[in-house]
Amino acid sequence: MSSRVTRAVARLTAALGLTVAALAATVGPAGAAPQAMGQCTTSSGVVLAVDFSHWGGPVYRSCGTTPTTGYELLNQGGWATTGTGHDGPAFICRIGYSGHRGGKQYPTPQQDDCVLTPPASAYWSYWHANPGQNTWEYSQLGAMLYKPKPGSVDLWIFGGTNIEGTEGKPTLTPDQLRAHNTRPAGAPAPQDTRTAAPLPPDVNTGPRPENPPPADRTPPTAAPPAPGAAAPAPSAPASPSAPPAESASPSPSSSVSPPASPSPSAGTGAVAAQAPGPQVVEAAPAADAEHDTGSYLPAVATGALVLLIGAAAVFAAKRRRRTE
Repeated sequence: MSSRVTRAVARLTAALGLTVAALAATVGPAGAAPQAMGQCTTSSGVVLAVDFSHWGGPVYRSCGTTPTTGYELLNQGGWATTGTGHDGPAFICRIGYSGHRGGKQYPTPQQDDCVLTPPASAYWSYWHANPGQNTWEYSQLGAMLYKPKPGSVDLWIFGGTNIEGTEGKPTLTPDQLRAHNTRPAGAPAPQDTRTAAPLPPDVNTGPRPENPPPADRTPPTAAPPAPGAAAPAPSAPASPSAPPAESASPSPSSSVSPPASPSPSAGTGAVAAQAPGPQVVEAAPAADAEHDTGSYLPAVATGALVLLIGAAAVFAAKRRRRTE
């Protein structure tokens, strides 16, 4: 009896170790190379945006190579998250970026200890916009289960919303955050491979044009008078007191007026009108931040409970054998 219980406890311990190891491998950081915003396009990469305006910060947006999950997108290129002790790293409790205030994660431990699930009035809500879509969808899946599409936008905002996502919607539109370029920045434009058919050899295309053509600066010569025609009378000198005659054609300087330059206030107002809401800042590519995967307390507590039950069973079996 005792040997059977001992073997059962050993099997349970080994299974627990494999489970914890598999969990750690699953939730580890993606380690993808950081990308500049120009590397995301309308059909490749995923734009990640995180709104820190609740703490007086901007909305950072960055480009991630197409990730496996939204969790990997939020843990690459300098981004890092912390889960809760109750739900594990899958529940995003804190978010930080290495380029913002030294990688400090929000909310701070003083604001939320991230032990229990945050209340519905103060947590990071998850929003998506598929390629070409200018309306937000409240995520019905967790970050580890959702798989963003290439060319889409992911947005995290802190505050409160209901399970349907009808309250606490983002103030920015997806088009204000998404990439609008059709090819990565710095990529050469696709070349036209079409070739024109050669002309027949007997076709005369004329002399080769010069580029630019030479300007003809030879002054025009007056035509000689016809035979028998009276010579033109010399013109009388103009009187010094007479006003100069107006030219029939206006001078170039009087006919073309320089365009008026817009005033700085008008330009500032136009930019402000086009970009309402929080300030949007491009997150410079950064190395992966030190990743805090949150608490493995649920798995550890389960393992400890299994070990205690197994040890109690072994002790009871040994005591029963002594009494027999």
